[in-house]
Amino acid sequence: MSSQNPVFIPGPTNIPERLRHACNQPTIDHRSASFAAIFAPLFPGVKKVLKTEKGEVILFPATGTAGWEAAISNTLSPGDKVLACRHGMFSHKWIDMCQRHGLDVHQLTAPWGAGAPAAEFQAALEADKGHAIKAVLVTHNETATGVRSDVAAVRRAMDAAKHPALLLVDGVSSIGSMDFRMDEWGIDVAVTGSQKGFMLPAGLAIVGVSPKALAAMETAKLPRCFLDFRDMLTLNPKGGFPYTPPVQLLFGLGESLKMIEEEGLENVFARHHRLAEGVRRAVAAWGFSLCAKSPDLYSETVSAVMMPEGFDGTKLVVHAADKYGVAFGVGLGDVAGKLFRIGHLGSLTDVMALSGIACAEMAMADLGLSIRLGSGVAAAQDYYRGTVPAMQKAA
Repeated sequence: MSSQNPVFIPGPTNIPERLRHACNQPTIDHRSASFAAIFAPLFPGVKKVLKTEKGEVILFPATGTAGWEAAISNTLSPGDKVLACRHGMFSHKWIDMCQRHGLDVHQLTAPWGAGAPAAEFQAALEADKGHAIKAVLVTHNETATGVRSDVAAVRRAMDAAKHPALLLVDGVSSIGSMDFRMDEWGIDVAVTGSQKGFMLPAGLAIVGVSPKALAAMETAKLPRCFLDFRDMLTLNPKGGFPYTPPVQLLFGLGESLKMIEEEGLENVFARHHRLAEGVRRAVAAWGFSLCAKSPDLYSETVSAVMMPEGFDGTKLVVHAADKYGVAFGVGLGDVAGKLFRIGHLGSLTDVMALSGIACAEMAMADLGLSIRLGSGVAAAQDYYRGTVPAMQKAA
């Protein structure tokens, strides 16, 4: 794998040189005023990305998976019932985690390629007359299938059912890249990681917590220590950390937030849409389809490209890596071998996206797929040439 080439996996993403330099800091005393000075500004910055004024932000030295665990262990008790839908690898993994923690999971199922079914959530909540369900879990952007679920619709379903359950949302591959509205959508715990939209190395679990979730924390009985919200909320306002923090990553997060602010959050979303649409035009030109069942489900951060019957998508990913030094994502779980994934999030431009499309075409042609070289590149070029980046519009 060549370090000169961008990656086209849906995270960890390409790291801008500016952020690599920002993380390249000497050791400082994390119990000093110097640490507090870099730590305090991170919280209002992340709140802007989450679009929350009411919630608190907690930063753990971990990844998104730890964020999932923090979400459930700080708000729930052994035996509590939760409602979730399995429609992709990452919704499946969160369900598995809940079961391992002794939670009673009411599991809905939907095809891999579909989103979280709001109507089925509403029916299950309306049937729960005694309000035994304590939390609803939703994966906003299912990275395995390139599907975006309508979190606002799930919130409307919960409200229509007049159900008091918490709404816990996995936004790992959406937050910082796609519009996410914690307060407006009534989200109680939002989870992401540093290695996606924030364009940093993996190592920070970034969690937004609503006042309702903080109240639930007071009676939650699931064990937690390293991931305890209470310890963080006690020490963070004083510029402290309950254990050794990842200082260099926190330097990087500060710079990442500056980059997002300079581009403008809405411009970040527009750029991701534009990149994604160019990739989608290329896929259509190849004569292939996406795993996502309909355009309203299309992710702006990853496209899962279905392969022709009898062709193993993993072979394409391996070949692209071996021959061209370029990384794409393999299919996972129920769609393993059936597709390959093109990540188009984080630090990416039109020109970089075109290089990934061109490489995918070469790999497909090498492996005997019926494809005309340049067809996808031309379709994406036509789209990129005919549209104007959001920042240029603003200028």
